[in-house]
Amino acid sequence: MALSGTAERAHPPLSPHDRPVGIWLLVCCAMIFAMAVIGAITRLTESGLSIMEWAPITGALPPLNEEEWQRVFAIYRQIPEYQEQNAGMTLEEFKGIFWWEYIHRLWGRLIGVVFALPFLWFLLRGKLRRGLAPHLTVMFVLGGLQGFLGWYMVASGFADRVDVSQYRLSAHLGLALLIYGYVYWVALMLLLPHPAPNADRRTGNLTTGIFALLFLVALTILSGAFVAGLNAGLTYNTFPLMDGDLIPDGYGTMSPWVLNLFENIAAVQFNHRFLAVSTVGIALLLWLWSMRLELSPVTRRACAALAVLSLVQLSLGIATLLLVVPVWLGALHQAGAILVLTAALSALYLLRFRTQSLV
Repeated sequence: MALSGTAERAHPPLSPHDRPVGIWLLVCCAMIFAMAVIGAITRLTESGLSIMEWAPITGALPPLNEEEWQRVFAIYRQIPEYQEQNAGMTLEEFKGIFWWEYIHRLWGRLIGVVFALPFLWFLLRGKLRRGLAPHLTVMFVLGGLQGFLGWYMVASGFADRVDVSQYRLSAHLGLALLIYGYVYWVALMLLLPHPAPNADRRTGNLTTGIFALLFLVALTILSGAFVAGLNAGLTYNTFPLMDGDLIPDGYGTMSPWVLNLFENIAAVQFNHRFLAVSTVGIALLLWLWSMRLELSPVTRRACAALAVLSLVQLSLGIATLLLVVPVWLGALHQAGAILVLTAALSALYLLRFRTQSLV
């Protein structure tokens, strides 16, 4: 995620313009973070199929009169979710799910505006360092692709099923994580001193470990998307056992076997549990390892924060499961996942470079 091919070897000194650009990117990160939490609430309240039209411009306005409300409600009543799950829903009840999906889409539009307008201002005023504009352009394109992927995900629930595809849900969340990580990494490069790479072999090994943990964190979050897509959190609501067994009896019942990883509720939930516990264990081991190395205080704190947040996130996940996925706790669990991802990115960034000058 470097700004150029040689950025990690010889990053130019920070300029006075880098700080406002970096802060702007952090604001975008905060908005993406909020978007992911709103998306979790939308999924948990089963609101995602309430808007069956994709109108990127005109769709920014909600229904403004009774006739328009009746029109969008009539469209919703045509899909399997209403016919098989919500038959008899009143217009007022429909509005309850409509507003979450509307807020989710509106927030996505706001992110586009908050990104595009400052980008153009910084670009036209010559306040972007050389090589940064292409990266910002890629971010903007990825944001547009995310909007299209969101619609592609929603469209999967219009026929033959009462929920969106867990595959498309995972892809939608995965792209959101990629955009968030990309923007956050570039923001760090603009806000923190960035000297030559750290050449200490032991620190390099720890960096490799943090990188592997970052991959594991992302994989765990994506596995959670499959749990959400299959409503797998509504079953096996005990921990650590599942129906009295460590590995549930129904783990590998599908054929071909690989389908169990993505479509078998027992397997999907077990895998998410296993990945989450593994993440915590490795985060704790890496934190203990970091305490034996000569690191800057801020880098030590980043490794400790990664371990602590991983533990908190596991606790939130267990509580969410035991309480059968209340909306507020499920949303908090989603937020915790992104905080763990942020901590892993921060620790990785700080470890890749000599940061003894940081307090």
